[in-house]
Amino acid sequence: GFIPLGLLTYPPLMAADILLYQATFVPVGDDQRQHMEITRDLAERFNRKYGEVFKLPEMWAPEGGARVMSLQEPTKKMSKSDDNEWATIHMLDEPDVITKKIKRAVTDSIGHVHYDKENQPGVSNLMSIHSAFSGKNFEEIEKMYEGQGYGVFKKDLIDLIVDQMSPILSRYKELMGSPELDSILDEGAAKAHARASITYNKAIHAMGLYRK
Repeated sequence: GFIPLGLLTYPPLMAADILLYQATFVPVGDDQRQHMEITRDLAERFNRKYGEVFKLPEMWAPEGGARVMSLQEPTKKMSKSDDNEWATIHMLDEPDVITKKIKRAVTDSIGHVHYDKENQPGVSNLMSIHSAFSGKNFEEIEKMYEGQGYGVFKKDLIDLIVDQMSPILSRYKELMGSPELDSILDEGAAKAHARASITYNKAIHAMGLYRK
């Protein structure tokens, strides 16, 4: 059958984006674990054959928010390409939109804020989001809402998300169409190029591909 070239080239490209900058920790979702394993494998194989050039990056995934699920179908991953507009929270959502999405988020008839992905996937997902924003673990969140319904929990979750994401939206509006954005991008590109060049030169020298 037909196998797209991207199946072969995409994993090394992702690995290069990490290894080129000598990343120590990579903050990713749990669904990226396989990509991180491939990245480490490629780095180990290169280092074993050509000498110590690349750092072996560690995956960093917090307990809360490591894998955010759909607000409408909590058994599947939240995705920006979901056709259901109420399933996903976007970085640039207005506060009133975030409020509506959380209020409409699927829960259950149990009425108890408890982390149980199998029996209460919707509530567990909302707890995971709460944990990512509040820094509290699931046990602490359960104690906070003991004896209270989902309404109070959702209201607090809305406040948490809006409080931390509103500055992102405000800053986005400030930067769009501003010359400051070009300056930030240019400076970032220069820093990235300088750091990447060091690793690149180490790699081609290790393989003997440099021009004498």
